[in-house]
Amino acid sequence: MSTTTVAIASDHAGYPLKETLKAELRRLGVDVLDLGTDGLESVDYPDFADKLAHVVKDGKAGRGVLVCGTGIGIAIAANRHRHLRAAVCHDATSTRLARQHNDANVLAVGGRLVGEETAKECLRVFLETPFEGGRHARRIGKMG
Repeated sequence: MSTTTVAIASDHAGYPLKETLKAELRRLGVDVLDLGTDGLESVDYPDFADKLAHVVKDGKAGRGVLVCGTGIGIAIAANRHRHLRAAVCHDATSTRLARQHNDANVLAVGGRLVGEETAKECLRVFLETPFEGGRHARRIGKMG
């Protein structure tokens, strides 16, 4: 398990699952940087994707986790930042392939779509799976 700090953020729809994943990160011994939101009051997910982008760019976190209702909106917002590769994942397989083939540095999960146990499994796979490099590195290089 990596000891790199993981930043985590969500909008209001993702807040309950964010709290679950934050606790799981701590249980795994990972340093957590919680960027909010801190409750169920309506907020705008692009603001939290931007916060995460800044802390990754500044080196305060090596990877990130984003949660909104579907994971889609917050991933789109995150992927506006060229140094982020946010992947919306729904299960261990999509998460493993996002790391192996896409070198995803941000896991995006839908709080209204993915159950807690599946989300925790995705998180563990996200942290444990290395990037394969090789032909995939060439492709990643074309995006950066």
